Amino acid sequence: MTDPAVVDPRTGPGADAGAPKGLDLDRLATYLAAHRPELAALPLRARLIAGGKSNLTYALRVGEGATGREVVLRRPPLGHVLATAHDMAREHRIISALAPTAVPVPAALLLCPDPAVLGAPFYLMEKVDGEVFRSRSQTDALTAGQRRDLAMAMMDTLADLHAVDPAAVGLADFGRPEGFLGRQVRRWAAQLDQSRSRPLPGIDELRAALAGSVPEGANAGRIVHGDYRLDNLLATVGADPSADGTGGTAGAVSVRAVLDWEMATLGDPLADLGLLLTYWDVLGDSDAAAGNPVADGLGPRAGFPAGAELIERYAGRADVDVGPLHWHVALGCFKLAVICEGIHYRHTLGQTLGGGFDRIGDMVAPLVEHGLRAVREQ
Repeated sequence: MTDPAVVDPRTGPGADAGAPKGLDLDRLATYLAAHRPELAALPLRARLIAGGKSNLTYALRVGEGATGREVVLRRPPLGHVLATAHDMAREHRIISALAPTAVPVPAALLLCPDPAVLGAPFYLMEKVDGEVFRSRSQTDALTAGQRRDLAMAMMDTLADLHAVDPAAVGLADFGRPEGFLGRQVRRWAAQLDQSRSRPLPGIDELRAALAGSVPEGANAGRIVHGDYRLDNLLATVGADPSADGTGGTAGAVSVRAVLDWEMATLGDPLADLGLLLTYWDVLGDSDAAAGNPVADGLGPRAGFPAGAELIERYAGRADVDVGPLHWHVALGCFKLAVICEGIHYRHTLGQTLGGGFDRIGDMVAPLVEHGLRAVREQ
């Protein structure tokens, strides 16, 4: 991690002299002074938080010493921003709505819809203490009991999300549940057409197979995260008292916050489960995914329980008919293949920040292959 850029808008040279790319700290400080003066203390420091492969996330240090405060800023990626993607207002709205529920989310602090400030809309949220488990170096340090408890806490949190009544938290109009699954296929097909920059064998066959076999979606109408996975959670893991590391750690694992709500909507919760199984059992057990930042540290290969056990845990807590998930896994494969291709495209254009992007494109082919197998099994 590089040192934070430091700019004092009263005397400093401005964003071009060292602020992280995507931030103009002079403009940001001026905006905060006008709209949230308590967050406008100087100097203003910023650093890019590594790990995100879509929207950009920055840690902001406001002020110094005991009166200083760290908050988090989210903004869309640089360049090639697809229509309907990277919607900061939706992210801000849903974390605000979920704040009083059992779903842990950071407190929303400010939404700026004006792209003139930073070149794109952005929002601020509180910094939540915890760890994002996204690599084998992190998960290998956990005991078997800790890995199991972390996986179970992940599923309990997802079940709690799907139990929230959208109308009760002001989200009755957050999406259109009717026809959700069919629109998902069409949406990601359109995103594919905007991100395609090379031959992608089999992906059009997968798109056609999904479009021709859309299930009815009996569970429609729940809040769907849209990209639910282990490394979109902030968690804390306490010590494992068991001698051999297999006895579990009751109460020692806590999900502190669910992050990255950019694709949240109202729809069928099985879409979240299908995508999670794609990360967990498909990428997490693929030779092509070894060391890849979209799957490193996930799934049975990394010592976690298999996807079937995760779904069993979820089904025991959620009022959702899990039913056959093959189609939803195929949709997850298609969606993730399109996302990876979009990131690959931005990387070839030099529009990604941070490391780990050079191998994202390698995941597209195995995702398409598994998606074709899954859609034929339904």
